[in-house]
Order: sequence, then structure tokens, then C-alpha cells
Amino acid sequence: MNILILGAAGQIGQLLTDELLARTEYNLVLYAKNADRRLSGSNPERKKIVAGDFNDNQTLLKAMENIDIVYINDMGDDQSTQSIIQAMDKHKIKRVIAASVLGIYDEVPGAFGRWNKMMVGSGQRMQKQVKSAQKLEESDLDYTLLRLTWLYNQRGNNKYMLVPKGEPFKETQISRQAVAQAITDIITSPDDKYIRQSFGIGEPGTQWDKPSFY
Repeated sequence: MNILILGAAGQIGQLLTDELLARTEYNLVLYAKNADRRLSGSNPERKKIVAGDFNDNQTLLKAMENIDIVYINDMGDDQSTQSIIQAMDKHKIKRVIAASVLGIYDEVPGAFGRWNKMMVGSGQRMQKQVKSAQKLEESDLDYTLLRLTWLYNQRGNNKYMLVPKGEPFKETQISRQAVAQAITDIITSPDDKYIRQSFGIGEPGTQWDKPSFY
């Protein structure tokens, strides 16, 4: 199995790389801006590093050769998302897992929802997240869309829960380590329960008015 991690130099991208190397025998293509300077060249028999932008179509197409699953670490630009979808279509790659943010469906209720809107707003960046999710959901890809709540780091904390689209999303925080765990679980899952689904992902027991670190 060959996995392409788009945005591999981000914190979650690097944690996911470590998880996949430790828990699977999959080969990884790590794609990021200035990747040759930002990522380690260790374990070259299972890792290939590619420097490129999401809108760098030729580099993106080359990176997708012989890929089975794509992970998108950032959906903050809908044009980039469209470029990725088109590149996947050209290579006939169907499976994609993508990280978005909470609130794209206005699914966060109560005091936390009001706090989140105050912090995030509804500006251009959020609208691009909404459009990116729409493009993915309107595609013919076998997608899993993960709507991440507020992130923090806590080594060893891999607790997560998935909230299906259409249900209120109330969890205020989740560790990046848990997100990497969840993505690995989804990638390695033998069944299709995650296919063409959108999930909020949060830490159980965190239905507060705001994250604990604010």
C-alpha cells in the first residue's frame, strides 16, 4: 500500500507519518512546501520526500503515481482542493481522507458554538473551508472528511470520538496525537464504514463552553 500525505510537514502530518511507519508496512510519499528542508530523510526505503505546492499540478501528478490513498492535511484553499481532486481523477485514485475544521455546517451548538464563531468568524478562510468540503462531497471520490475541533498536543493521549454529519458537534478539543491515531485507524480499516462520510472528531468528555487551554 502506498500513501500520499499532502501537507506532511505539519504537526499532524508528521505524527501521522510516525504512526504509519510504526503500525503498518505501507510506503509513504511525503509532500510539502520546502519538504527537503523541513522533513527528515530517514527511513528512505519506506519514505519518499517531495517538495511542492498543492497547486503545482505537474509535481502533484508525479507524486500521485502508484498511490492508493491520499491524505490532505489542509483544506483551507478550495482551488487547491480542486487541483487535488483533478489529479486524483487523472490517476484513478479513489480513496482520500481530508482534514477540515468544525463549524462548516454550522453544526456547533450552544455556548461553545458561539465562542467558536467569535474566535473563527465567517471570513474568507472559513468560506474556503466550506467550499473545499463541498467540492470533496460533490466528487466521486471515496472520501472521509474529518472536521477537527480545537487542537493541542499531549503525548500519549490518543482518545477520540467521531460525530457523524447531521449530529451536533459539542467536543471542544482534541490532541493532535489522537487525530493521527484516528487517521491511521481509518486508513487501516478493512471495512467501508468511513467511506463517503463526514465526521467531527473530538476528545470524549470535553463538552465545555470552550477548550481547556483558553
